[in-house]
Amino acid sequence: MASNTTYTPNEETEIQQWLTTATRLQQSKPDEASPILDTLNSHLSTRTTLLGTKPSKADTALYSAVRPLVASWSPEQRTGEKGYPNIVRHLDFVQNFPAFAADVKADDKVKVDLDEVLYVKPPVDAKAEKERLKKEKAAAAAAGGAAPDDKAALPDRTKETKKDKSAGEKVKEVVAEAKDKVKAAVGAGEGQPKKEKKAKAPKPQKAAPAAAPLSPALIDLRVGHILKAIKHPEADSLYVSTIAVGDEPNDDTTEYEGQVCRTVCSGLNGLVPLESMQGRKVVVVCNLKPVKMRGIKSCAMVLAASPKLKEGEVDDHKGPVELVTPPADAKAGERINFEGWEGEPEGVLNPKKKIWETFQPGFTTTDDLAVAFDAGVVEALGKQGLGKLKTKSGGLCTVPSLKDAVVR
Repeated sequence: MASNTTYTPNEETEIQQWLTTATRLQQSKPDEASPILDTLNSHLSTRTTLLGTKPSKADTALYSAVRPLVASWSPEQRTGEKGYPNIVRHLDFVQNFPAFAADVKADDKVKVDLDEVLYVKPPVDAKAEKERLKKEKAAAAAAGGAAPDDKAALPDRTKETKKDKSAGEKVKEVVAEAKDKVKAAVGAGEGQPKKEKKAKAPKPQKAAPAAAPLSPALIDLRVGHILKAIKHPEADSLYVSTIAVGDEPNDDTTEYEGQVCRTVCSGLNGLVPLESMQGRKVVVVCNLKPVKMRGIKSCAMVLAASPKLKEGEVDDHKGPVELVTPPADAKAGERINFEGWEGEPEGVLNPKKKIWETFQPGFTTTDDLAVAFDAGVVEALGKQGLGKLKTKSGGLCTVPSLKDAVVR
């Protein structure tokens, strides 16, 4: 396709994500491909290209991935009620659009009949819907004992008869009546001592909610499953990962391959091979305040270990670095706590309270390569002891080789 097309940083990131999706789709088994196809079909329902209207290499990559699938699909699989009509439409667009001509060989084109649509979602009849709502309103009014348009039930107060008094006379009567009431009230109060007003007792103030006990359990640690990882388009040291951590959909999540995920930027480029980031389980800090890192919103942090600096050493950020690994059978979203420090985490850590900064210095690794919390390092706790990092189901979180390391 044309090389003079320009893209924003977010578009570059999205292109890389779709390239990863294309690779996963080509490597997937039929039962594994279904959620990817569902996500792709839904995404294309309101878009001409993967970016909306702008063509990119992601379109040709997805074309190559879905072409053999579409070629083998029956008409029902293509455009039936449970088919993928938007994928079929996108495929036909790519193989016939001039911008992609150099990337699509004529012999590879799949025959598509755009007029053969087996299922179309019936549109809502606006007139019938309006009539239905009108009937429901009338029925509700009747149930309440009044007709919706019963004008006779309302008295007509706009007409005046000749017997009615003039407006001026009515005003005079009202004023006179008010004066009489004032005089009566004053006369009734003469000779009687005025009552002293009692001072109102101050309302008791509500007690402030009790602060949560100081504990590393305030940090929300969970098992995360990296579904894909790419290089940050604007920062050489960063990866951008799409990680499932068991969230419900919210403002800080996205959907990928049918799963609710967070986007996480991590400074691991050059320290951890990109291929070893793909599809692996990690430990994720989930309640740090989201931050933008070179234009991309990062909504969590991946936990990793590195050697402790010796006295006088300066951190040159050259590693080695090892990702903290939960048990292989742990599920995404499973809670993780240090032994002896179980409890509920904060919603989002308040940066002013320095919770992460207080407890992170106590995160370390043991001689048997387990990640642990050394309470003696945190003076505010006034305690000693080492608690290993375990999933709720009891499995240890470990590192491959670094002992007595810094974990952050």
